[in-house]
Parts: sequence; C-alpha cells; structure tokens
Amino acid sequence: MKLLLLFGLLAVIILSINVDQVAGQGGKTGVIVVDVQGDFTTWKHGSLAVPGTDENFVKNVEQATRGLANCGLLIFGTQDWHPANHVSFYTNHPGKKPFDVIKINGKTQVLWPPHCIQGTENARVLVDNNLFLAIVKKGKDPRYDSYSGFQDDGGAKTEMDEILKRNGITKVIVYGIATDYCVKATAIDAANAGYKVMVIESLCRGVAPDTSKAAIQEMKSKGITIVKDFDPNLVSSF
Repeated sequence: MKLLLLFGLLAVIILSINVDQVAGQGGKTGVIVVDVQGDFTTWKHGSLAVPGTDENFVKNVEQATRGLANCGLLIFGTQDWHPANHVSFYTNHPGKKPFDVIKINGKTQVLWPPHCIQGTENARVLVDNNLFLAIVKKGKDPRYDSYSGFQDDGGAKTEMDEILKRNGITKVIVYGIATDYCVKATAIDAANAGYKVMVIESLCRGVAPDTSKAAIQEMKSKGITIVKDFDPNLVSSF
C-alpha cells in the first residue's frame, strides 16, 4: 500500500513538472480559441467566411488546441451568438449593403452579413467542444457589437475575466478568427485586464491583409507577444 501511494505521489509530481514546462514559470497559462465557427469559415461556406479558413486550417487549430490541452493547459473559447435583429447586420438597416460603415450612437459600426445567429448550425464552434473548460458567448445584446471575448461595445462584461481568474490564469495564448477583429480585441482586452498575452499568428486568419498587419502592430504596441508559428518551445518560455 505504501509503495502504491509512493508511485501515485511520483506520478503527480511528474505531471506537475510537465505542465510547468509547457505553461512557463510564474503563473498559470490558459488558451483562448476565438470564434472558430462555421459562418467564419470557407470550409462551411459561411456567410462571413474569412480567407484561408478551409478544413485544414480548422483541423490545425484543433490539433494545436488538443496538444495544449494534453499538456495540462486549460482551454477556453469565444462564440459569436447573435440574435437575428442584431445591430451589426446590414439587413437590419434598410438601404445598406454588406461592409457599409455607419455611425450608431457616435460609434463607428461596420455592417456585416447576418452571421452566427443563435441556434443555427453555422454558429457552432467547430473545434472539438470536449476540449473546452468553458465557451463564452458574445454579441448576445442586439444593440451592441462584440468583437472582444471580454466585453461588448456597450461596456457590458462577459464572464471571461471571472472564469480565468477563478481558474488561476495569469497568462493567455490567443488565436482564432479574425486577426483584425475578434482576435485583436480579445487579446488587447486581456492585456488591459492584466494578463500576459501571446498570439500565435499561424493559427489565426484575418479579414484583409492590410488590417491584419495593422492589428499585429497594434497588439505588439500593447506589449502582446506575437509568434509566427506554433512551437511548444516558445510556449514553454512564455
């Protein structure tokens, strides 16, 4: 019995060392997978498909996420979850076209094709849902857009910060769709909330090259670490 207890204790110690090696020192690392949903992918012929989001991209994201989960990192996700009357849909603004830009209550609003409508197939998160400790739904209020996984444009907070803090997370690895909108907003809000942030560029896709490049520069200016490719050695030093 004592021998079994000793082996059990050694297994726990070894697992803890492995997790520390991947998560880095000085805090617990979590992963935020942003908006990998059907309507944002070419794979699922989404209404707001972002270039480069074919099946291979989604599977690469899932494989990387599974690898991080297997190393002991906690996985969180964001999910656009809009009502049909959402303010960002051009169809709710007579005479407007997709990608028109208007002012609402003094704020700039890009008008998008209807997407990720609550309960629809293409609102589903495509990465294996069993990998996630929690998926935070955003954009539920029809009055406000919500690129960030932490808050909407009206300032209403999601539960993301509370969930991360409850699980002792101090550092986050962020990737998903789209680099120049929801990934950027989520990463910057995480940094503003005091988290150390890394974005893995190869696991992101952007709406347009120029805005994606600008987003990368803006994130860097906020102290966010940008890495080109997924590399466990880079993650372990984060």
